[in-house]
Amino acid sequence: MLELRGAARVIQLRDITLRRGSEPLIGQSSLTVHAGSRIGLIGANGAGKSTLFALLRGELTVDAGELSLPTHWTIAHLAQETPGLPIPAIEHVLDGDTQLRQAEAEVAAAEQSEDGERIGYAFANLEAAGGYDARARASALMHGLGFAAEVQSQPVASFSGGWRVRLNLARALMCPSDLLLLDEPTNHLDLEAVLWLEQWLKSYSGTLIMIAHDRDFLDAVVTGIVHLEHRKLTSYSGAYSAFERQRAERLAQQQALYERQQRETAHMEAFINRFRAKATKARAAQSRIKALERMEQVAPAHVDSPFSFAFPAPPKAGNPLLALDDVSLGHGDTPILSGIRQTLSPGDRIGLLGPNGAGKSTLVRGLAGTLEPLTGTIQRAARLAVGYFAQHQLEQLDAQASPMLHLERLGRRAEPQQLRDFLGGFGFHGDQAVGPVADFSGGEKARLVLAMLVWQAPNLLLLDEPSNHLDLEMRHALNLALQQFEGAVVVVSHDRYLLETTVADYWLISGGQVERFDGDLQAYRQWLARPAERQSAKSGKLAGTPKTKKNSEALLRPLQRRVDSAVARMEALDEAINTLDHRLADNALYEASAKQELDQLLAQADDLRADRQAAETEWMAAEEALSAALKPSILEAE
Repeated sequence: MLELRGAARVIQLRDITLRRGSEPLIGQSSLTVHAGSRIGLIGANGAGKSTLFALLRGELTVDAGELSLPTHWTIAHLAQETPGLPIPAIEHVLDGDTQLRQAEAEVAAAEQSEDGERIGYAFANLEAAGGYDARARASALMHGLGFAAEVQSQPVASFSGGWRVRLNLARALMCPSDLLLLDEPTNHLDLEAVLWLEQWLKSYSGTLIMIAHDRDFLDAVVTGIVHLEHRKLTSYSGAYSAFERQRAERLAQQQALYERQQRETAHMEAFINRFRAKATKARAAQSRIKALERMEQVAPAHVDSPFSFAFPAPPKAGNPLLALDDVSLGHGDTPILSGIRQTLSPGDRIGLLGPNGAGKSTLVRGLAGTLEPLTGTIQRAARLAVGYFAQHQLEQLDAQASPMLHLERLGRRAEPQQLRDFLGGFGFHGDQAVGPVADFSGGEKARLVLAMLVWQAPNLLLLDEPSNHLDLEMRHALNLALQQFEGAVVVVSHDRYLLETTVADYWLISGGQVERFDGDLQAYRQWLARPAERQSAKSGKLAGTPKTKKNSEALLRPLQRRVDSAVARMEALDEAINTLDHRLADNALYEASAKQELDQLLAQADDLRADRQAAETEWMAAEEALSAALKPSILEAE
């Protein structure tokens, strides 16, 4: 049953069971989530995470047990589908704030009535709903998620599926909510947008429950993990890295307990078999039978990923694999990238960095040979074998063909059992290996495309956001396989863990140029926070004459200090908020005896988050001032 009378500021699940058909997804599990918590909900694809979200949204009811939610809470969530609406994108985002829309409707009705008192109340409600700066807030959300100002008024229908997901995310963030439910919010985001979303969520003052498969993102945002495994919900304190440590310890203890239990069970069973028929020992035997029945059956620890695969040894190829000489790439006659002079050698491991829309995917398409250069030449080595992964390939799968047939069509000869064994490493077993892919989820399609890529034995891997739709276990398997791959790799990914553990060098794509980036992801994050450096990379002319350079630096230096100061202030507040969140995760605070301390901490948390919002506002203003100052400086330098 569903109860909405629950204890204030607490979500409680008591011995709930959720079924899909006849099979339970979650069985007799309990969970408590305190207000202000930021929880990462993790588990294998298909385990029931999205179903649990549907329960919290009130779209489902429990099959057994109880759910309690605070009656007054407003719930916002990330919708997964968006039809091709004709309305402007920014209006779709503003629609996420229902209180705002109601206030606007009341203003219109009041003005129509020409009732002065009603009009006064209506405008007061509009102000309370943040109506006077709502459009600016919506625009800022869209900008953070990669929408340039000039496209924000375009109709929703004009955007692709991935960009519509971003619109839905902005719409969810626009809603003033007490509980925010985000189902894989980083899918379809680039690294820059992920970093922005990370900061936004850290300052969110409500309760956040988020399904995500990005280790670094979870580590930066959440204060607790709920793991859905074997139909049970298990809570862990701390972020994802802390979860991994705690779970490893628990599994080690579980394995030791299991082995000890097996020894004890064997002794008991031997005793029972020996003395069951003897009257003098019958009572003792019966007590041990009951002890066996009462003993908690501890399952063996299963620490291995269900996925396991490796790339075959790549065929030998010439060096360099690819050589780009003064190459321009773009669409139609319009270049997006120009003057590219880069080479790829066997064994190179390159991560592509750059702001949204800079041309990372365009470069990958050029390397893959699916986009011809507008100018310049791309020399390809003899026996070059390219394995190219891109999101559009998921939709190009033959819906009526099986995973087995997809592999057979690639032309590499193999026995049926060899194909089955190979597909088993990607989680396709039994009938799923020979059935049509029509009903596959996004994660299953991504796994199949990866399987097809591996099966082709490439010596150059081009991976454009390969971890979208993949759960943590499959990401782990992909990570291990890439570490062992002996060929060359070029990766575009918002998954920082994947980049940090599988690539050795970075190329920066910005301002239409492709240059080697001398730094790591932390250096890139600092680069993103400094518009002057980004603008310098775009123009290539900021240095100018010595006199112009000196004048430009004198103008920009105080503005850059203002930006740096705001960034430092946000980071300090984030650290303070994280420290306080860890204190609020202590269940003892929610006892009646600790009410005064809890109230003080909650008030302190509200103050910190308000300060964090003010610091972010100052940062945005400083960025705008610096960007405005850069324009005349650049013109002067030219």
